[in-house]
Amino acid sequence: MTTSRAQSRHRRHGAEERRVLARMLEGGGAHAPLPQSLLAFPRALRGAKPRGAPHTPWELLEHLRLAQRDILDFSRDPEHPSPPFPEGFWPPSAKPPDARAWEKSARAFLRDLRALAAVARTKRDLAAPIPGTTTSWLGQICLAASHNSYHLGQLFLLRRTLEARRKKR
Repeated sequence: MTTSRAQSRHRRHGAEERRVLARMLEGGGAHAPLPQSLLAFPRALRGAKPRGAPHTPWELLEHLRLAQRDILDFSRDPEHPSPPFPEGFWPPSAKPPDARAWEKSARAFLRDLRALAAVARTKRDLAAPIPGTTTSWLGQICLAASHNSYHLGQLFLLRRTLEARRKKR
């Protein structure tokens, strides 16, 4: 069986789209390396909140982890019970509860991020509806990527703000 140029081009574009989706999730390129940026976030700033800021770095990291985990769990099992909105998507405390909490949360977030990126790289039909839903893996991956991008931007801007204020003291 021969493959037409149109079919071959379609397959190439599908692979490229999957690579782009995975890269949107994982960052890199023109962006700071996500694993190092999260894991090296200064300990002293993790529970700090400048005046007027709506959240601490800890709250943003935990929100990212909880929301992304919910997206992943729902995509794998549409019967997954999501936490109550919005309170179930934010931590109960503005500061990490202990010295290990930040790293544990960051590693869980990165693990789930890798799982979503692995789905993006697979050859499954990303646009097909997830059984029992009106959405697709493509929709869920884009939701996670845009949500993460927004809140990671907030997190790293918050870091710069907090570091600048520390230097002024």
